[in-house]
Amino acid sequence: MELLAPVGGFEQLQAALGFGADAVYLAADRFGMRAKAANFTLEELPQAVSAAHEQGVAVHLTCNTLMMQQDLAVLPSFLEEVQASGVDALILGDMGAFALAQRYAPACQLHVSTQASVANAEAAKLWHSLGAARIVCAREMTLEDIADLRANTPASLEIEAFVHGAQCMAVSGRCLISSYLTGRSGNQGACTQPCRWSYTLEEEKRPGVHFPVEEDEGNSFILNAKDLNMAAHLDALAEAGVDSIKIEGRNKKAFYVATVVRAYRQALDEGYSPEVEQELLSISHRPYSTGFYFGEPEQATDFDGYEQQTMHVADVVEAPAGVEEAQGRLFIRCRNRFAEGDELEVLAPHAPVRQVTVEGLCWHPEGEPDGACPRPQAVAVANRSCNLYSFKAPFPAPPGSFLRTRTYRRSARHG
Repeated sequence: MELLAPVGGFEQLQAALGFGADAVYLAADRFGMRAKAANFTLEELPQAVSAAHEQGVAVHLTCNTLMMQQDLAVLPSFLEEVQASGVDALILGDMGAFALAQRYAPACQLHVSTQASVANAEAAKLWHSLGAARIVCAREMTLEDIADLRANTPASLEIEAFVHGAQCMAVSGRCLISSYLTGRSGNQGACTQPCRWSYTLEEEKRPGVHFPVEEDEGNSFILNAKDLNMAAHLDALAEAGVDSIKIEGRNKKAFYVATVVRAYRQALDEGYSPEVEQELLSISHRPYSTGFYFGEPEQATDFDGYEQQTMHVADVVEAPAGVEEAQGRLFIRCRNRFAEGDELEVLAPHAPVRQVTVEGLCWHPEGEPDGACPRPQAVAVANRSCNLYSFKAPFPAPPGSFLRTRTYRRSARHG
């Protein structure tokens, strides 16, 4: 199966490429369902596609927002530029946009977004007859539903399914709550996630109707979907006929992308294991579930928040030119505080997680007006975000690796 990774910007792209994605999905600065992600301008898109193609990784571009009439007026030129960038596939949810893509981006494969809610073989066959190479399954489908769809559709139609990440209370994502309450449309990429807000409920008496609500100190999270985690069931997905497994998370940072892609790469290549399970618990997540795959999904009724077992503290970078005694040291960009003597873990591409003790910690001041390289300063704590530090290390780690510390955190956004 293809491992399809989310990319919100260049940092996430490098993480996905480095940690084992077979394909990535991203968006330009318009028409994607994650407007708050960094995304790519049309001028940047060729560079992103080229970087992926150099490593044999396909690029799918999301063009799956709810299309209004004014959008269709500018789509032709947008699609022509996207095709010129070398994008391999377009992910579309609107039939008008689909028709225009056939006309103005004929070199791109056309994939039908989960926004189209394809949940049966007849719908899938219709899309295929119109020119779709792939459908992204509606998230309401069970594993048995997917197997039935596979058995009743042409073998040339590929099937893609989400396996990990946040889930919308509207499941396949077609929701009007954000637009109604805030004026920001989730169907056009600007969801405010009101389904995860805390609510108090007052209900008039309705004879014969029982509506139980679980509460915590007067608040209730009755619409708060758990995160999806299907890492333990990839063999079952393959047997059902899934061609591509998709990780949600285009609003996530590079550290998240690297961790989750690495875990699923390992599960695909070596099988599910306690190590894969622990890696997926290490990253920030809501309580996990298997969505609709094996029955009714679950809600996180206690609170809207996240938990994690590790904290991202730094990114490994190249040793800057002119720095003396660079041999035997890791050079890093600080992301969160750490100190001399701390035990850290190194998350590196194509390597097991390794432990390292911070020893000989130095801060490297940057930005001298005369261009000179300032002398490093020995420090006890790294606490300047995005500043350059280094410390002694018994083994090298390539740029693009991440450092983390074992720190359990549980945080609530509301309630």
